[in-house]
Amino acid sequence: MIPVMRRGRQALPQAVCEEILTRSTAGVLALADADGFPYTVPLSYLYQEGKIWFHCARAGYKLDLMRQNPRASFCVIEQDQVVPEEYTTYYRSVVARGTLREVTDPAAKEDIARRLGQKYAPAQPEEALEAELRQYRDAVCILELTVEQLTGKEGSQLARQRRGEAQL
Repeated sequence: MIPVMRRGRQALPQAVCEEILTRSTAGVLALADADGFPYTVPLSYLYQEGKIWFHCARAGYKLDLMRQNPRASFCVIEQDQVVPEEYTTYYRSVVARGTLREVTDPAAKEDIARRLGQKYAPAQPEEALEAELRQYRDAVCILELTVEQLTGKEGSQLARQRRGEAQL
């Protein structure tokens, strides 16, 4: 487990962390190789009810690493605003840690792929999404990260704003 955050007043409440995961569109998945060396890859994703889903090819390095060690973390940066005159950054980010697995049930894979399509192309006609699903059904792999720990942090300026405190 991650130790208690040193600057706890900057920690985001769980509900805010989940909101950030729900509305954001990209993050970085981190895995480790057999020697413990980290491997990170940016991915689009879907978050719902304590699970994060990714789609990818059916073969590749991240799948090899996941099969060696299914523990992973996923980071989403919602805000990253450099404020040079204050020598700081107004940032807000979330890190999810958990266990990664491949979704193998065909109905579950299709359901998740459909939800991913609806998230990233909400204005597209349903027929277009169904055609895409039919075309790539057998080529796509769906990965599921079961979130075991979710933490978020924001810059001190944003934390004070969220709490309604006056700026210094």
